[in-house]
Amino acid sequence: MLMYILIGSNAGILVVLLFLFIRQILAGSSHEKTAQQLRENLLEKLSHFRIEQTQQSADLKEQLQQAFSHHRARFDERQLETLKILQDTLQKGVQENRLQVKEALTDYAKELGRRVDQLTQTTETKLKEINQQVEKRLAEGFEKTTETFSDVIKRLALIDAAQKKITELSSSVVSLQEILNDKRSRGTFGEVQLSALIYNMIPEQHFSFQHLLSNHRRPDCMLFLPEPTGNIAIDAKFPLENFRLLIDSSISDHERQQAEKQFKIDIRKHIQDIAEKYIIPGETAEGAIMFIPAEAVFAEIHARHSDLVEIAQNANVWMVSPTTMMAVLTTIRAVLKDAATRKQVHEIQKHLRLLADDFERFQMRMDNLAKRIAQAHSDVEQVHISSRKITQRFIHIDKAEFDSLKIDGPVLVADIPPTEQSDRDQ
Repeated sequence: MLMYILIGSNAGILVVLLFLFIRQILAGSSHEKTAQQLRENLLEKLSHFRIEQTQQSADLKEQLQQAFSHHRARFDERQLETLKILQDTLQKGVQENRLQVKEALTDYAKELGRRVDQLTQTTETKLKEINQQVEKRLAEGFEKTTETFSDVIKRLALIDAAQKKITELSSSVVSLQEILNDKRSRGTFGEVQLSALIYNMIPEQHFSFQHLLSNHRRPDCMLFLPEPTGNIAIDAKFPLENFRLLIDSSISDHERQQAEKQFKIDIRKHIQDIAEKYIIPGETAEGAIMFIPAEAVFAEIHARHSDLVEIAQNANVWMVSPTTMMAVLTTIRAVLKDAATRKQVHEIQKHLRLLADDFERFQMRMDNLAKRIAQAHSDVEQVHISSRKITQRFIHIDKAEFDSLKIDGPVLVADIPPTEQSDRDQ
């Protein structure tokens, strides 16, 4: 601060000298000697001024260094005092923070303990409930397991019974196989199967077993169908020996070829026998049915021996299995039903005419009833109109509105349609 004051005073003196110098120059060039003296004086003064300024600057620098040292010492003391105060404040704050943290931790520990106790109680309650549910489920599971074991025991008993029946069935199958090994027994088996299908599907008056034809031949069954179909003969054939050899995998190819050749010979012979014995013009239909009791034999013929199928079609012999026989019998039953319907068509027409007369009488009575209902509806509407007019008159009388009343006619009602004008005098 002192340096700035000195610099300011010296600058002021310098400005004054410069002002005087400029004034002397402006006073005129006639006084050159005087100006020269002034210059010398000014230079001398400037030299003294510089020396003094240098001396003052040195003094000022020394004073500034002393002042700086003094201020630096005081700043260090102040800094030490501030650091001590700050350290004390920090220690005090740390102690207060420690107390606050300790109190907060204590409160948190208490709250945590309380929540742990609540959680423990809740957990114990839940565990008790879960234990009860588990015990209940276990009891139910034990009951169901007991029931399951009881059912298993029952099922095992049923399985034992079924095993016994299977054993009996196996013996029966063996017996059936022994039966089928005999040609006559196989023929009887086919006839029994055919008779079961016929009895289940066709009325008894439309078929006959072992029916005698004019050529003294007896087919297994004769179906009596209306014209133009006519009577159809059915004969059961069961070519089993060569078919078994044909499907036997243990025989050689040569033996299988021989079995196939003999199988085709048997089928052709059966077709020829049926065509010659059971197709009689004027007595039977144009074709006959060869019933094959085994689905496997029927499938073998149609799958691998199309020439046999063609031969049968050319001979008007229709080969059927138990499955296709059901379809044929269903069609025959429909034909019989249609024929019976055609025979009774005049009776049906008579009953239809009677039904038409009854319906005409019903329609006439229904029209009369509709007219009476319409008249009753009209009467109800007129009664409703009269009721509204009476109610309106009572309302006017109650309000003493006699001007709106008419003596020579009924009170006009606003909501009565104009078409009801003729009903207001009633």
